[in-house]
Amino acid sequence: MDFPKLKSIIEGLLFLSGEEGLSIKQIAEIVDQRVELVTDAIEEMIHEFSQQGRGVQILKIAGVVQLGTLPDHAVYFEKLAYSPARTSLSQAALETLAIVAYRQPITRVEIEEIRGVKSERAIHTLVNKDLIIEVGRAEAIGRPILYGTTKSFLDYFGLATIKDLPEPGLFEDSENLEEETQLLFNKLDLQQLEPESADPADDLSHIDNEDDNTDSSF
Repeated sequence: MDFPKLKSIIEGLLFLSGEEGLSIKQIAEIVDQRVELVTDAIEEMIHEFSQQGRGVQILKIAGVVQLGTLPDHAVYFEKLAYSPARTSLSQAALETLAIVAYRQPITRVEIEEIRGVKSERAIHTLVNKDLIIEVGRAEAIGRPILYGTTKSFLDYFGLATIKDLPEPGLFEDSENLEEETQLLFNKLDLQQLEPESADPADDLSHIDNEDDNTDSSF
């Protein structure tokens, strides 16, 4: 495999892996190349991204490599996250938020096990709106991200602490999830977060019916 192709593949892998990222060893196994070669490719990519003025950067955090945005651009990302066109949450995002609120800290895989469908898109939406945040890493293979709610979540919903949430439903599987979610947000009287029309591309694939080789679903 030539070096430019290797770098191109690595960039695609990092995009698909999202916030969880990949270790250099994982990347090397996927592309079937030596760890040293992958390390050299990543170091060169870090330099190239910086020199070319790209809108993303390659970060090394907690033993994994991931794509990230530039801190200097944060003000524009905040405008996107809080723009009027993005004030409502989809049913998928509401379900995910309810699960995180009651089962935190929780990983994406655990959320998907409860919902029965892929949930990374919903998670990204909630992170962008500062309703959930990474609170740590699970002691499991790959050190998956643990998610929890934020102070903005409490402020937005008028809660002093997370203990002020209404008595929870079970939030253990997908059977009654929609009903449990609706009951929760009715109790919180969140009229400003009425679910918007379903996005045809949002969480359509059942986990059992979709390959998840990248361990992501943006």
